[in-house]
Amino acid sequence: MALKARATQEFVPIQEVRDGTIVLKDGGLRAIILANSVNLSLKSEEEQRATIFQFQGFLNTLDFPVQISVQSRKLDIRPYLLLLENRMKAQTEPLLKLQTKEYIDFIRNFTETVSIMTKNFFVVVPFTSNVFQGKTGIFSRLFSRKNKKEEAAAAELDFEEKRSQLDERIGVIEQGLARCGIKSVALGTEEVVEVFYKVFNPGETEGKIRTE
Repeated sequence: MALKARATQEFVPIQEVRDGTIVLKDGGLRAIILANSVNLSLKSEEEQRATIFQFQGFLNTLDFPVQISVQSRKLDIRPYLLLLENRMKAQTEPLLKLQTKEYIDFIRNFTETVSIMTKNFFVVVPFTSNVFQGKTGIFSRLFSRKNKKEEAAAAELDFEEKRSQLDERIGVIEQGLARCGIKSVALGTEEVVEVFYKVFNPGETEGKIRTE
């Protein structure tokens, strides 16, 4: 018997992304916080212990679960090389032009032998309501007499209430990370979509190097 092909979206529990908030099909919400890294090897032994103890204390104060995810991808060096080549062509000083060419050759040879990776660190913050949110359940059909406008207004109010509590959790995470010397920021809608695009397209390299 032939199996019917199923769309990829059926296996993804995400319903939509609104205002940087991930709305799951079961009514739960998720937020993604981007955090920078701290190189402990550059710190003294005392500073290392202090940072670790501070992070341990931060985790122990949380009364809700979080997920820490690391995204590692190979950096695409080609846009940077193209930028250098264009600058080399525009260079009128022979010595600087030669030095730029040698630098381009060095970068190209180096990246062919060594994989340059970029890492992003994310903290996924959840909020799941215990209240039954099903729209098609038997109790919902029996007792709900709201029209479509009332249902839409109630759904919007429910979303705002849950997002407000999610925002409080985001604030707790950001403050806790700041005490550990870690800068962080909650991602917006475009950034969240980009994160999931990279998750489902692991074969692609990272974007161009910032040159500003």
